[in-house]
Amino acid sequence: MTDSNKWYWLVVLTISGLLIYLLAPVLTPFMIAAILAYIGDPLVDKLEAHKIPRMLAVTIVFIVLSLLAITALIILVPMLEKQIVILAQKIPVYIETVQTKIIPWLSARFGIDIAIDPEQLKQSLNIDWKQAGGVATTVISYITRSGAFLAAVAANVVLIPVVTFYLLRDWDILVARVCELLPRKSEPVVSKIAKESDEVLGSFLRGQLLVMLALSLIYSVGLGIVGLELALLIGLIAGLVSFVPYLGFIVGIVMASIAALMQFGDMTHLLYVGLVFMVGQMLEGMVLTPALVGDRIGLHPVAVIFAVLAGGQLFGFLGILLALPVAAVLLVILRYLHEQYKSSSMYSG
Repeated sequence: MTDSNKWYWLVVLTISGLLIYLLAPVLTPFMIAAILAYIGDPLVDKLEAHKIPRMLAVTIVFIVLSLLAITALIILVPMLEKQIVILAQKIPVYIETVQTKIIPWLSARFGIDIAIDPEQLKQSLNIDWKQAGGVATTVISYITRSGAFLAAVAANVVLIPVVTFYLLRDWDILVARVCELLPRKSEPVVSKIAKESDEVLGSFLRGQLLVMLALSLIYSVGLGIVGLELALLIGLIAGLVSFVPYLGFIVGIVMASIAALMQFGDMTHLLYVGLVFMVGQMLEGMVLTPALVGDRIGLHPVAVIFAVLAGGQLFGFLGILLALPVAAVLLVILRYLHEQYKSSSMYSG
C-alpha cells in the first residue's frame, strides 16, 4: 500500500468516525434495523433454499418475528409492572429489615457500625417509587406532555420495522454491491476477513440471544417455583446480562439471595436460590452454549465488557450497538495479522 493510499484510508476512517459521532441519534434506529436484518437474514436464506421467492420469504420471517415481539411485549409488560409494584411496596419493609436485623447483626458479629436514617431514606425513595403502581400511566403521561419525545418514539416505531424489512429484502444485493466496490487486489483478503467476522458475530448475536432468552426463562421459572415474589424481574435481568460469561450468574444469585433473605429470612430458601442458579449455569455450560453458540466466537469476556463500555462512552447508545460488531471484526483482523506475523521473516528470524 502506497503512502497516498494510507493517507486516503486514514482520512476516510477519520471522517466516518466523526460522522458517526455527530449523527449518532439519527443513526441509532438504522443500526437497530441493520442488526435485526442481520439476525433474520439466515432464516430468509433457508426459506429461499426451499424454492420460496425472496420477497415472500422476507414477508414470512418479518411477520413471524413481529408477532413474536408483540406477543412477548403484551405478556411481559403487565407482568413486569406487577413485579415493580411489589418491589415498590416492599422497599419500606426491606429498609426496616436492614435497620432492625442486618445492621445489628453486622455490628455484633464484625464490629461494623453503619449509621442509616431510615426515615430520610424512605422519603428519598418515596419520591421515585410512590407512583410505581402506575408505570404505564406515568410513561404515557410523560410522553403526551413531551411532543418532541412523542414524535421521536413514533418515528422510530415506524422507521425501524420499515428499514428492517427493506434491508432484509435487499441484504444479499447490498453485500454483493459492497464486494464489487472493494479493490480487486485486496478483495480476497477482505472477503476472507468478512466471512470469518460473519461467523464470529453471527454465532455471538444469534446464538447468545437464544441463550439469554433461555436463561431468562430458566431463572424466572426456577425462582418462581422457589416462591420468590420478584422471580420474573430478577430472572430477566440475570438472563439479559448473561452475554458476559458468569455475569448473569453473579448478578442474578446476588439479587435473588437478597430478595430471598428479605422475603423469607431463612437459609433454606437461600439454598433453593443457589440450586436454581447452579442448574442454570450447568445447562448454559453443557447444553445451551455448545448447542446454540459453539466455540467459534473467541470474544473474551473482558473484551466484551470493554467494547460495550468504550462504545457507550464514545458514541452513546449507538456505540453500544456497534460495540460487538466492531469487536468481532477487530478480533478477526488481529487473528489475521497474527497469522501473517507468524509466517513472516520477522518472526522466524
